[in-house]
Amino acid sequence: MLHKGKDTTVNLTLGQLPNSLEAKADTDNSDKLTPKRGSDVPKLGLTLAPADSVAGAGKDGVVVTEVDPKSAAAERGFKEGDVILEVAGKSVTSAGDVREALDAARGDNKNSVLMRVKSGGSSRFVAVPIAKG
Repeated sequence: MLHKGKDTTVNLTLGQLPNSLEAKADTDNSDKLTPKRGSDVPKLGLTLAPADSVAGAGKDGVVVTEVDPKSAAAERGFKEGDVILEVAGKSVTSAGDVREALDAARGDNKNSVLMRVKSGGSSRFVAVPIAKG
């Protein structure tokens, strides 16, 4: 960085994920969905349903139908009614898609995965740590 005509080095940390809670996808890939309840993604602390099965949610992504208040997802600000549009840059339409994206990130030795979440009229990106194994 150039400051007052001199080169200056600045160390900057944009954000750090707490290490207390980690998300882990359930390894059971079956999606036994009911439109109102959804499928659990237990270690993440979310219950999800395809957006097109929930009135008013639109047709893209998966809707958060429940959030475990003691989970990594709750710690990251997920709320009932949020819509997860992408996980690790890939569009998702079912809880199985979310599990697959988490498994793929884990297989690539990633420590976290970025999710694009629509909440109300805006969207945001949320980094969620993933558990190993």
